[in-house]
Amino acid sequence: MKSPPRLPLRCVTAALLGVLFPAVACAGLPPSATDAQLPRKMHTAMSELPAVTVGCAEADFVGSDHRVLQAAVDYVAGLGGGTVTIGPGTYGMADSLHLRSGVTVRGTRGQTILRKADGVSSPLAVDGDYGEEQITVVDPTGFRVGGGVAIWDRGAGGFHTTVARITGRRGDTFSIDKPLNADCMVDQGATAATVFPVVSGYDLEGVVVEDLIIEGNRANNPWLNGCRGAGIFLYRGHGTVLRRCVVRDYHGDGISFQQSNDVVVEECLCEANANLGFHPGSGSQRPALRRNVARGNGEDGLFLCWRVKYGVFEGNVLEGNGRFGISIGHKDTDNLLRGNQVRSNRQAGVFFRLETEGMAAHRNRLEANLIENNGWTNDAAGIVVRGATRELVFRDNLIRDTRPREHRRQTVGIRVEADAGPVLLERNRIEASVPIDDRRKPAP
Repeated sequence: MKSPPRLPLRCVTAALLGVLFPAVACAGLPPSATDAQLPRKMHTAMSELPAVTVGCAEADFVGSDHRVLQAAVDYVAGLGGGTVTIGPGTYGMADSLHLRSGVTVRGTRGQTILRKADGVSSPLAVDGDYGEEQITVVDPTGFRVGGGVAIWDRGAGGFHTTVARITGRRGDTFSIDKPLNADCMVDQGATAATVFPVVSGYDLEGVVVEDLIIEGNRANNPWLNGCRGAGIFLYRGHGTVLRRCVVRDYHGDGISFQQSNDVVVEECLCEANANLGFHPGSGSQRPALRRNVARGNGEDGLFLCWRVKYGVFEGNVLEGNGRFGISIGHKDTDNLLRGNQVRSNRQAGVFFRLETEGMAAHRNRLEANLIENNGWTNDAAGIVVRGATRELVFRDNLIRDTRPREHRRQTVGIRVEADAGPVLLERNRIEASVPIDDRRKPAP
């Protein structure tokens, strides 16, 4: 007769523990507050994390350009995360400040200025092929190793524009740290320019940016589109917090975040930028924008791009912008816009863009907003609903024009165009020549 197999000692120990302490065997004991291991680390939470200072003098990292800022951020990121505090002064930016996961970047309120360097541009001398990691330019003047660069042609705009860093040079040819996102063909006007976001973050978690002033130096820089650039730009920057930052005079958007979930933007100012003020887009879920100001931008104050869902836009001021105060459209559903002041914009205050039913901005709520004095030269509406947009709720909004009668242009309160679906109107106060312009066909 065979003797039973021997169990390893660890199995015997586990079995005995299960008999003596059944709770351990079934569920495990919860760790104490001081003994809880971090979710992605093999250690508990620490009370002190890396913290360094940057300044023009008397700091851990001393300097006044993008290189010293980047050195500090990369140093702290290499230690697992912490805080970089930037002292007063103006820092020249010949490349982005590239954010890193787990790092808080904190300026000195009202005194830390990141200024975009003068930009140059040149046609490409040789086609840039998709995936290639070098470009050859006609005029290399102003292109420098370590600087930022963008490359595009007439068919390679939007997300197909490449924004990278120059890593080397041989004559008129420069290597870059990212492959080209598209073919950039000489016969299609292929161009390279030293433009980039002043603050940039890709594939991030756990980032906070506070109290920075971004000066875009718009007059001395080519334009960069908001899908790949802005004064502050995030791409898959999940959970990033932007707080009390100023972006002004950038030749593009103020703040743009794309494919970035759970971004929080609070008490920021975007003013006098060439295009959009705030630009959440391309599937960014659950954004929260509170108590921000978009003023005097060339296009919309707040532009919800594609697939922005379940967001909260609350207590913002959107005024004096060159197109709409708020624009919302392609699959931008289930958002709450509450307590905003939308005033003195060139066209409509709030504009729902023309989309088919499957693509339209359904189930959005506008509550307790002030929408006033929109329209500069032509008549405008406070709110325009276009396309097959349905199940909107407009509640407790004040829509009016308080300018002298001869200067009033916001002549319609709410315009609902022919293809729109149900819109619920409750307790709105509308002061306009035409309070409701409903162009839908009556139900049979």
